[in-house]
Order: sequence, then C-alpha cells, then structure tokens
Amino acid sequence: MKFKVDENACIGCGACQAICDEIFEISDDGYATAKDVEITDEEIKERAISAMEGCPTSAISENEEKEES
Repeated sequence: MKFKVDENACIGCGACQAICDEIFEISDDGYATAKDVEITDEEIKERAISAMEGCPTSAISENEEKEES
C-alpha cells in the first residue's frame, strides 16, 4: 500500500505529518508529500489511513498504481 498527495488540493496544514510522519512530510514549498515506500507494517498503515481520512481537503489518496513484473 502506498499513498499520494494531490499537490493542487493540499493546503500544507501538516495534519498528515503529525499523524504519520513515517509516510508524510512537508516539503520545502510548504505542502505535504507522501514518501514513495510500500507500507507493510500494520500500525503505520492504520496511521496513514487515519491521516488520509483526516485530511481537511481530501488531498490524500491511496496510490493504486500496480508495478508491472
């Protein structure tokens, strides 16, 4: 499971980073980004989902792109 942040919707409030800093960070331009890592730890996954659900602008979504083998 991976996440992505819609840079056009993000307001840079930092809530996602506060909830799950293993996945979300605030970039130098002041907006959130999601680290490009596959989440396998259940606790981190639950917090990342909480961050997505708590985003005030719904800028976070699950990245559903599948890597081709």
